[in-house]
Amino acid sequence: VQLVESGGALVQAGGSLRLSCAISGFTFDDYAIGWFRQAPGKEREGVAVIDKNDGRTYYRDTVKGRFTVSADNAKNTVYLQINNLEPEDTAVYFCAAEVSTYFSGTYSFWAADYDYWGQGTQVTVSS
Repeated sequence: VQLVESGGALVQAGGSLRLSCAISGFTFDDYAIGWFRQAPGKEREGVAVIDKNDGRTYYRDTVKGRFTVSADNAKNTVYLQINNLEPEDTAVYFCAAEVSTYFSGTYSFWAADYDYWGQGTQVTVSS
């Protein structure tokens, strides 16, 4: 099982980015992919989740309207579109797969619920 993030960059405030999470080696049919971020000195926080079974999406309140999570099943890739970037969005962004605690119709922003993680991609927003 492997998750590989890409797309992080240094951007100016107000700009946009699309992060990618390429998924390989999965034999599970039902799972969720979560996007998390961790800023220096802060705890890792979940920002968006997509249920790979039914496509439902969930967002942390603080990012609603600016973040969009989507999936291209043919490419086994999940995306996180971030618009109107703010300096407070500066962080390492991770994608992760929830398998063992996955349950259709629910979602989790708790990192401990996720079984597999990518290595992260750095997003830096300048003011």
